[in-house]
Amino acid sequence: MKEYMVNITTIEDVKKFVSTVMRFDFDIDLISGRYAVDAKSIMGIFSVDLSKSLKLVAHTDDTAELEQAIDEFIVK
Repeated sequence: MKEYMVNITTIEDVKKFVSTVMRFDFDIDLISGRYAVDAKSIMGIFSVDLSKSLKLVAHTDDTAELEQAIDEFIVK
């Protein structure tokens, strides 16, 4: 399991983010406060506060390809 902090602020960002993470077979969650949603669900992402950074939790040990794919969203 690997965690990243990500920013997804616009509707276009949400669409691009979801289409990117859909390519991966493992589960990916976004956590905002005490709420966790499926990162592959557009409706789920719109149900959390996008004005703040979200914690992304990838349920796999091999995250190199994912990290490269979502690099523009990762908070550095």
